[in-house]
Amino acid sequence: MSEIMSKKISVLDISIDNFTAKEAMQEALAYMESDLVSVIELVTIESLMELGTEAELKEEIENFDLILAGNKTILEAAEITDHKCLRETEDKTFLKMFLRYLARKHKRVYLLVESEEEGQKMFGHFEEYYRGTQIVGMAKVSAKNRADDMLINAINGEEVDCVLSALSSPLQEELISKNRNVMNARVWLGLGKDGIPVVAKGIGGGRIGQFFMKQIFKKEIEKSKKRGN
Repeated sequence: MSEIMSKKISVLDISIDNFTAKEAMQEALAYMESDLVSVIELVTIESLMELGTEAELKEEIENFDLILAGNKTILEAAEITDHKCLRETEDKTFLKMFLRYLARKHKRVYLLVESEEEGQKMFGHFEEYYRGTQIVGMAKVSAKNRADDMLINAINGEEVDCVLSALSSPLQEELISKNRNVMNARVWLGLGKDGIPVVAKGIGGGRIGQFFMKQIFKKEIEKSKKRGN
C-alpha cells in the first residue's frame, strides 16, 4: 500500500494519484468493502481550471481518497511519459473496469446530473453497456437551487453502494465535501461534466472547445511553473 500511496503528482496545486487502472481498481474494491463513504474523483482539465481560485475547497479535496486524471493532457502537464498510464487515462480504463464491476455485482447506484437530457443519456448508457447495474435513483442538481438535505435523504433512503456524480466543478466537490459525513454510501465517484456519456456544453464542449481549453490549460501550467521557480 505504501508504494501505491506514494505515487503522487501535482497539477495546479491539486495532488493527483498517478495509478495504473489495476492499482486504482484495487483501491476502489477496498472502498466498496468499507462502511464509510470513500471519495474517488476523476479530475478534468475544466475542473482543474475551475478549482484554481477555490483555496478552501482545494484543502478539502486533499482529503479525497483517490484522485485520478481524467485526461492524458493532465498527466503530460506533470511530465508523465509512461505510455501505459497515458493510454489507460485516455481510454478511461479504470472507469470502464469499475462500471463493469458495478454491473457484474448488481450494485445499487444513484446518479447525479445537471439536466434532464444528461440524465437520460446516463441512464441509456447503463442500459446499453452496464445492464446489471441497479439504478435506484437519479437527481438533477443545480448550483443555484441547492437542496442538500433533501438530496442526501433521498440517497440514504436507497441503501446505495455508489453515487455517480456527473456535475460541474466546483459544485461537485462542494457537494461531497459538505455532506460526506452524513451520506450512507460506499463510494462517491465524481466524473465531472466529461462523465459517460455526457459531454460538456459551452467552452469545453466539442472538439474545437476542447482544443481551446487545452491551450488555456497549458498556459496556466506554464504560469504555475514560473511561480514555482
